[in-house]
Amino acid sequence: MKSHNLSKSDISSVIDKMTLQWHIEIPKAKTLVLHEIDDETSMVTGDSISAIQIGETYLPFLSETALLEKFPKAIVDAGAIKFVCNGANVMRPGIKKFTEFQKDDIICVVEEVHNKFLAVGKALMSSAEMANTTKGEVVKNLHYISDKYWEAAKLIKK
Repeated sequence: MKSHNLSKSDISSVIDKMTLQWHIEIPKAKTLVLHEIDDETSMVTGDSISAIQIGETYLPFLSETALLEKFPKAIVDAGAIKFVCNGANVMRPGIKKFTEFQKDDIICVVEEVHNKFLAVGKALMSSAEMANTTKGEVVKNLHYISDKYWEAAKLIKK
């Protein structure tokens, strides 16, 4: 895995893209390191942030709980945990509660008992649409506990 520090202009560009995609304010970082996982994906790590870059899309990394708290959430029941943690998209019947979000927003999937973050995904419909839906896929699962990005991060942090 190749890693390199990003220049100040690249750092600024990455932070701007994250802010735009995530609809939250990202603190400016002095240093960011880009770790190439494969041709399509990289991990960006810095002082106060860890994120995954898939093409032009940035996802907050699941270990960054302070950052994840700022995102909209879909809270799932215990029956959904195993499926979500194996990479399945989140289905409407498994969702117990949710906050407000728009279609295509990056949202977090949280389990209801211990309030643990299970996955990060893209909303396939808005929360308003979801409120009137009883079945079907609601969240496209893009990053989940023990996926290839999770495993790659273990190598980076050594």
